[in-house]
Amino acid sequence: MKVISKRKIKSNKNKRGFTLIELLLYMGIFSIFLIVTLEMFASIFDIQLESEATSSVSTDGRYMLQRFTYDVNRASNISDPVSFGSASAALTLVVDGQNLIYSLDSGNLILENETTGTFDQLNTSESSVSGLSFIKLKGGDFDTVQINFTLTSETRRKGGLEVKEFKTSAGIR
Repeated sequence: MKVISKRKIKSNKNKRGFTLIELLLYMGIFSIFLIVTLEMFASIFDIQLESEATSSVSTDGRYMLQRFTYDVNRASNISDPVSFGSASAALTLVVDGQNLIYSLDSGNLILENETTGTFDQLNTSESSVSGLSFIKLKGGDFDTVQINFTLTSETRRKGGLEVKEFKTSAGIR
């Protein structure tokens, strides 16, 4: 019997495996690696949200200002706001015999062609417009109008919403 038990003891010593200390060490290193990787992905996601918010506000703002300038430059008459120095929440232009009306509807800048009855939303769903105002100015021989509005991103980011104010003037040519 002694011979069998010695063989058993000897074979147990030859078995290989992980000790508890090795296992804890591997788990600790793996945990640190996992935490660093997750933090890296979280910061990448935050940067992406920041970029989306900034991009949507800038792109929408530039487009709306360009469209406004284009339409005012083509207009033959600015019928609303009526008098010089007065402000209005809507702008009515006469372009090629058609009335174009800029107005605000539920956070969206709407361009209505009164003659055809069509509506165009000038901002995307990624932003909302507030504080829209039009001021009629006298600019030399031709009427000039100033537009003011605030654009807010719909994308929530770590630092809050992206908010930017826009202001420009354009005149009839």
